[in-house]
Formats: sequence, structure tokens, C-alpha cells
Amino acid sequence: MKLSTISACAAACSALLLAPALASADGINDAQIAAIVVTANQVDIDAGKLAAATTANAEVKKFAELMVTDHTGVNKAAVELVPRLGVTPQDNPTAQSLKAGGETNVAALKQAKGAAFDKAYVEHEVAYHQAVLDAVDKTLLPGASNAELKALLVKVRPAFVAHLEHAKHLLATLQKG
Repeated sequence: MKLSTISACAAACSALLLAPALASADGINDAQIAAIVVTANQVDIDAGKLAAATTANAEVKKFAELMVTDHTGVNKAAVELVPRLGVTPQDNPTAQSLKAGGETNVAALKQAKGAAFDKAYVEHEVAYHQAVLDAVDKTLLPGASNAELKALLVKVRPAFVAHLEHAKHLLATLQKG
């Protein structure tokens, strides 16, 4: 992997890690939370689709396909919930930062090949899922006022924990090989 690709991946991870800090639990509303949830899932869907199509590693491919399936399911649940809440997802700096960081990550990943691609993708997944969990715990759950929205966040949180642990395990395997 070229140094510029590594730098771009680092920049994307930094943007994603900083994004949750942009919104505070006090200054966020349910419409903004809905936009953040949908955007965060779409970012991982996009990266997962690229990884599934690019990697030659069977375990990375399986993980990427799981990310696409699981995050598509969360987005479907969120999109179905929004009309019941009577809110329209409201764009906000956190959602915008997540989207930009995701686009930067995908662009950087497109420059990587082989084992370097796999490692960059999985490293990003570890950092991204940790950032999402931090956002859920510190911003989204405390900021959600609607009980159904809060329940959805609580319901999907264990999946994000499982994804993080899966990504960490996969990264350890890639680093040994």
C-alpha cells in the first residue's frame, strides 16, 4: 500500500472517529439521530460492498458480506421507524462528517490491493465500529427522546459489539498471516 493510501485511510478513520464528537447528547434531536443512524449504516454498507467485491480472502469476504447484510437490516428498521415517529431525518454536521469520512475511506481502499486492502478494510472496521459504539453510548442513546428510537438503538447495539469483536479477531488473524 502506498504511503498516500495509508494517509488517506488514516484521515478517513480520523474523520469517522471525530464525527460522533461533533454532536452532543444535549444538542441533538430525534430527526438528527435518524439521519446519523442511516448514514452510519450506509457508510459501512458501501465499504462492505467494496470489500466483498475486491478481496480474495474468504474470511474478509464473509465478514464484508455480513456487514452489508446486517447494516442493511438496521437501515431498513430505521427507515420503517421514521414515519411512525413523525420525523424526517435531518441532515447535520455529524451525518455529513460520517458520509465524507466514508467516501474518503472507500476512495482510499480502492487504491489498495491484496493483503494491504484486507488489512486497511478490517482496521477501518475496528475503528469505525468502536466509534459507532461510542456515539451510541455517549450521544445517540442519551439524546434520543422517543422511546421507539431509543429501543431500536438498544436493540442494535449488541450487533455492533459483535461486529467490533469479529473485526478485531479478523485483524489479529490477518496480522499473523
